Amino acid sequence: MDEQQILVTTQNFVKKQLEGEGSGHDWWHIERVRTMALYIAQEEGGCDLFIVEMAALLHDVADPKLHGGDNSQARRELHSFVDGLGLEQKVRDHILYIVENSSFSRSLEGKDTNKTKEFMIVQDADRLDALGAIGIARCFMYSGHKNIVMHDPLVIPRENLTKQEYKGTQGTAVNHFYEKLFLLKDLMNTATAREVAQGRHRFMDEFLKRFEEEWYGKK
Repeated sequence: MDEQQILVTTQNFVKKQLEGEGSGHDWWHIERVRTMALYIAQEEGGCDLFIVEMAALLHDVADPKLHGGDNSQARRELHSFVDGLGLEQKVRDHILYIVENSSFSRSLEGKDTNKTKEFMIVQDADRLDALGAIGIARCFMYSGHKNIVMHDPLVIPRENLTKQEYKGTQGTAVNHFYEKLFLLKDLMNTATAREVAQGRHRFMDEFLKRFEEEWYGKK
């Protein structure tokens, strides 16, 4: 298969894998991340667009949170699929490395990561989809999916979370903004993503100010 055929085959595989997904990590999240990743790649230059697009398409297929914390079967299916595409070994390894190491929870482990240009672009694109109007919608969608309370003023946002702490408690939807989403602006790798993140961050900040006003009946 040529690269275009591989991309179409991969798109179909991902759509099938995420069919019925209702936590905000569905096909349309993948499509937005792909579109943003390609935009950043074009703006930044100096990268392999095929690797960027493939990693963007596959980045959530074996995410543990979509598989009840146990992604062993999904990971085997992912590797089997990629191995069947006939890619060069270094291309195959690069794509899988991005997919398996670019998540926010992975970054909390404190381990060194080989941040290639392609890695940084896909990571930025995924993080940008957690910001702004879409980010707000996805946060509350995920919270509802997991039966997480919207807000509790008595539950204080946690700081400097480890990976286990991040995954180990439900918290609240509003606290998720302070524990993760508001941190992402300063974690962007590329100049292009940093610029986009600024506006999306401001929108979320304005939203939470209005949320608090309405919560306490001020407006």
